[in-house]
Amino acid sequence: MLTLLRTLARGAAAQACEEAYDRHALLVLDQQIRETAADLERSRRALAAAMAGDAAEARRLADVEARAADLETRAVAALTAGREDLACEAAEAIASLEAERDSLRAARATFAAEVTRMRTVLADATRRQEALERGRRVAAAAEAVRRLRGRQSVGGNASLREAEATLARLQRLQAEATDADAALAAIETPEETIAERLERAGFGPRTRPSSDDVLARLRGRAEAGRAGAV
Repeated sequence: MLTLLRTLARGAAAQACEEAYDRHALLVLDQQIRETAADLERSRRALAAAMAGDAAEARRLADVEARAADLETRAVAALTAGREDLACEAAEAIASLEAERDSLRAARATFAAEVTRMRTVLADATRRQEALERGRRVAAAAEAVRRLRGRQSVGGNASLREAEATLARLQRLQAEATDADAALAAIETPEETIAERLERAGFGPRTRPSSDDVLARLRGRAEAGRAGAV
């Protein structure tokens, strides 16, 4: 029984771990990409430092070769002049320089092969890092769309369906308010009687002054004024 309980506990823990990983997969991916990017940058810096060191070794090799060539020229001149003693000392120095030269050449050849390998590995890692970052952007966009489609109202966040329902309700209330205002205006405005409609159409005497009547009266007063002035 105890063994079964331990097994169930381990199974529940594993399942909880997987569920947590699934829920936070994008967050985990972000951190992994940051770590791989940092590793890639360190690799680039290490390669650059190694290449700078190799350049220094190349200058050292050139200096050793130049010193050996100079000593050889001087030793030949000493032999020509009969100075065997100086030529022997020069030969010892030249032998030491040539040993150093050979060591430097071998080291540089090995390093050149290693640099070629490192460049290949770094180029492949750079391509894979770029692919990861592109995939992360696509995954983030897809996750945002998935959450937008399936999100329910949690913690005060309204879904699109709820927002659309609220808008429809608001539009319905506004339409009802507009209809009520129109009905109220119709109630408050008195209907035109049949006599008023006939009068407006020009049938029968006018019961109220019109703008034509006022204009005719004003013209009469103006003409009377001009006649009085004469």
